[in-house]
Amino acid sequence: MAQVRTASARGGGHDCDVLVVGGGIVGLSTAYAITRAAPGTRVTVLEKEPGPARHQTGRNSGVIHSGVYYRPGSLKARYAVRGAAEMVKFCAEYGIPHAVTGKLIVATERTELPRLHALVQRARENGIPVRELGAAQIPEHEPEVRGLAAIHVGTTGVCDYVAVARQLAHASGAEIRYGAEVRHVDRRPGLGVAVRTRSGDVIRARVMVNCAGLHCDEIARLTGDDPGMRIVPFRGEYYELARPELVRGLVYPVPDPAFPFLGVHLTRGIDGGVHIGPNAVPALAREGYGWGVVRPRELGATLAWPGSWRIARRHWRYGAGELRRSLSKTAFTTAVRRLLPAVTEDDLVAAPAGVRAQAVLADGTLVDDFLIREAAHTVHVLNAPSPAATASLPIGREVGRRALAMLEEAVRP
Repeated sequence: MAQVRTASARGGGHDCDVLVVGGGIVGLSTAYAITRAAPGTRVTVLEKEPGPARHQTGRNSGVIHSGVYYRPGSLKARYAVRGAAEMVKFCAEYGIPHAVTGKLIVATERTELPRLHALVQRARENGIPVRELGAAQIPEHEPEVRGLAAIHVGTTGVCDYVAVARQLAHASGAEIRYGAEVRHVDRRPGLGVAVRTRSGDVIRARVMVNCAGLHCDEIARLTGDDPGMRIVPFRGEYYELARPELVRGLVYPVPDPAFPFLGVHLTRGIDGGVHIGPNAVPALAREGYGWGVVRPRELGATLAWPGSWRIARRHWRYGAGELRRSLSKTAFTTAVRRLLPAVTEDDLVAAPAGVRAQAVLADGTLVDDFLIREAAHTVHVLNAPSPAATASLPIGREVGRRALAMLEEAVRP
């Protein structure tokens, strides 16, 4: 257990020791990790929404990812594998709905077979047990699914991440302030950080942690730091399956390794319903959950970032297909029928969309790993899309460790 002399122990004008900006699952896991590692540390969480987990955390398919996709040795691979087991244990401990269902990754074209075999090797390197299936074995797991070959990943599951976030908030003992949008940050070397919210409240802290998700790069710039990237928002659109009995568990296509999205997949959630999606199309606002949501300032900032245009040039064919599936339910259905031939257009019922906060470098590179950077009195989490919910407990410990090290330095005489 870390021994940190808090600001309160030394007096001074700080309202808290660590201020976390962002009340999604990563921010709340960070608060939880800090108070677990160093009891007595005063932690405040600022969340601009009226409750926790209103964006990426609460608008995904609820999958506990096994870690099979991610580059061996990367933070995503290490934290997802570790985080999946910890998430199941956390849900069991606190009575949060969850299930370890396993999933199939299915190749439907011969060109996908080498990529499927590469996933088997990657899974083994990441320490994840998988089983290879021939076409005749697929119906044993999913009677309505068709493919040339598949792999079964037994450690994949589903849970209620909003309930997880609420439990993290409660168990952390942190002060959670909802409706507190950060508008100004004043950082003074040797003193700490003062944050002013939209309502005019000022909160002073020794250390600030930026877990603002879709707005993390903006918070970094408010702090005076150049994040070296921009968040380019991608909307993921979902449908609900009107005949959920067609799918037993989780069914995924073989992903394209050149793109960070996993493709349209089928997910039986903890409520028994089956979600289909998401696709990946550019969002016209950071919180652009539909084509009708346009924020000119945010869209202009995205278009002004050179990396956005370089992505478009590099991936225009992929993007064109995603746009077609967004605008045409028929095209979306056709994509689903590759895996599930029995599905019809009438089986798809529109469901709420999500937005992925994807960090993009100026050269158009899509950041493919979690990105955590430090500056004076500050820890920035600058890329934490999927599988960040799965990996949220290990991510929170790592970010919390860095924040506590800064706090120890700040209060040292």
